[in-house]
Amino acid sequence: MPGAGKRRNEKHKKEKHPYLRSHSRNGRKQNGGAASHYVSTFIPTTKPSERNLLMDHFLMKPKIDFAFKEIMENEKARTGFLAAVLQLDPADIKETRILNSNLRRMHEDDKLGILDVRILLNDDTQIDTEIQLAELKIWADRALFYISKMYTEQIEKGQKYDVLKKCVSISILDFILFEDEPEFYSRFHILEDTRHFVYSDKMEFHVIELPKLTEGLRDDSGSLELWAKFINAEKKEEFDMIAEKDPYIQSAYNQLQVISQDKQKRMEYEAREKAIRDHNQFLFEAEQRGIQIGEQRGIQIGEQRGIQIGEQRGREQEAVSIALNLISLGLDDATIANATHL
Repeated sequence: MPGAGKRRNEKHKKEKHPYLRSHSRNGRKQNGGAASHYVSTFIPTTKPSERNLLMDHFLMKPKIDFAFKEIMENEKARTGFLAAVLQLDPADIKETRILNSNLRRMHEDDKLGILDVRILLNDDTQIDTEIQLAELKIWADRALFYISKMYTEQIEKGQKYDVLKKCVSISILDFILFEDEPEFYSRFHILEDTRHFVYSDKMEFHVIELPKLTEGLRDDSGSLELWAKFINAEKKEEFDMIAEKDPYIQSAYNQLQVISQDKQKRMEYEAREKAIRDHNQFLFEAEQRGIQIGEQRGIQIGEQRGIQIGEQRGREQEAVSIALNLISLGLDDATIANATHL
């Protein structure tokens, strides 16, 4: 047939091209039953299942501070989290506004820093939320220092004290701060010692210790426990089970899925995660070196002390031997004592 070879060649070219697939328009043949009208579309060479395999299954860990900060960009998630921690009705939270997100460093040589999220609640309360993964025994002092700084920064010279807003510190810790307390959540105010009435409500501290969370989900789990377990979760199955129990956590989970598929944010997240991992490894190795140095010094001190004790015992045994010889010669006790210093 005339033109058949040409059509076969065109068909061959279409099948051979790795980026092209052809499909008929509206599924109908055009030109009165002649060959279908083909529309060529560029697609990636890899299959969707292969192309998106890693991205589809990747979820950031909310307890990495970068991921938590990104989750808090979602207003509904932010409202639900604050309501759970502060024990408020979400309906009473009229507005939450992120003031800033700072990478706060403890000193000039601090390579890691701590990323905090500062939020203004209902225009009358400032809230500072921080996540700390590595153990830091002075955390209470640190939190007190920064909430005091946050409080005093509100007022300028010449202003009255009534401009000062309530300041709240929320600490999410991946280590145990209070060894003797079994509960994962603690809340602190400034109280009178014996009668326990509030001196001032302008400062408030909340501490969530993630290692104290129990395994699994209870039917009666409160919103704060659900939020703590969501922040501590790492597997999709965990996120799914927790999110279905709370609409605000569902919003947080939706936000987590979105940012986890964002290539730029994933790069920032992985850089932050690496910085935290390297910092923790540095601290571990420094601790191990300190232990080894301490052990070596202990061995050296022990050896020196052992030599001194051995020499002392040797002198004592020599004196006793001399004393026995003098006794055998019939000398009196005073003479023997003067000669041996026993």
